Amino acid sequence: QVQLVESGGGLVQPGGSLRLSCVASGGIFTIYTMGWYRQAPGKQRELVARISSSSNLMYADSVKGRFTISRDNAKNTVYLQMNNLKPEDTAVYYCKAAYERLGTQYGYWGQGTQVTVSS
Repeated sequence: QVQLVESGGGLVQPGGSLRLSCVASGGIFTIYTMGWYRQAPGKQRELVARISSSSNLMYADSVKGRFTISRDNAKNTVYLQMNNLKPEDTAVYYCKAAYERLGTQYGYWGQGTQVTVSS
């Protein structure tokens, strides 16, 4: 069973920065595609950024040029560096680990960390 623990959320002013971390345990981190998702009040959860096991990257258009996803396989950790934050970035941010084995998709979620961008 894979467990994910996010940290690094908080309150920040518009234009500020935060770095989220997600530590994985209980599995083989190097095979996972790791993703950051977010869910604002009254909205559906959306993909923010994703990094594959081979470090291919994907970003939502709304965060391109401002957010950077990275991974440290030695620490079983994925990061989300968020710069130039905007009020519309306010949401609960979730980490997800995904992999495929014998044709079956597996996905595991963290508990989420709140990010609030406000003056």
